Amino acid sequence: MKKNLLIILSLFSLEAFAQESGSASAEKMNIVKTNVTGYVFRNINVSYERAINQWFSVNVGFGTMTEGKVPFINAFLSDEDEDRFKNLRVKATNFTIEPRFYIGQGYGKGFYFAPYYRYSKVTSNTFDFYYDYNAINGVTYQIPLKGNGDTNGNSGGLMVGVQFFLTKSQNLVLDFWIAGAHYGSGKGDFNLTSDVVLTPDMQAQLKEEIENLDIPFVDYTVETNANGAKIKVDGPWAGFRSGLSIGYRF
Repeated sequence: MKKNLLIILSLFSLEAFAQESGSASAEKMNIVKTNVTGYVFRNINVSYERAINQWFSVNVGFGTMTEGKVPFINAFLSDEDEDRFKNLRVKATNFTIEPRFYIGQGYGKGFYFAPYYRYSKVTSNTFDFYYDYNAINGVTYQIPLKGNGDTNGNSGGLMVGVQFFLTKSQNLVLDFWIAGAHYGSGKGDFNLTSDVVLTPDMQAQLKEEIENLDIPFVDYTVETNANGAKIKVDGPWAGFRSGLSIGYRF
């Protein structure tokens, strides 16, 4: 009797597993997308999402921002400080991996929340920087320098969004990143060099000028020498994510 009961239970289990597998195999488990709002900020990007089961998927994204002006630079630098950075241009890359947990229909459809990890790197061109040196004789000299460098950050965050299938065939996908934020740490090195040999007094004023730049969310230290300055970035790294992606499901 016990043997027959085990056989019956096994058959029920196999049937349930087969139904679940058949349902999953009938679904299209892959989505390739691009965040169209990112192109406003020169961010060329692509992401790939793979559904593991009905409620869980993994999304991997890569983006690169072509060289150009720093986005929203006037939001965190005064006009006077912004003028110090002549022809500053930056380019950036980022890599993001985010497990997604769906609470709607699933298989890539409905509301989701996604903890994620992001690696980012920002590189500058060779830009012009100057500061006003106040000499002992009361005369002010403009000291030009050339700068360049890069910085990178590792951060973790959480995003909430919703994804829709726009056609009956469920091939066309709209992914709305409602809001996401991440926080971590960043490190980098920037160098400023001058053709003028800087005296100790010039170095002291240059150090003060750089330290007085009001740059939010960035911790840095400044070392000066006769050739210019070295700036080491070592502090918090934060960001915000929101956008609209269009994709193809297969």
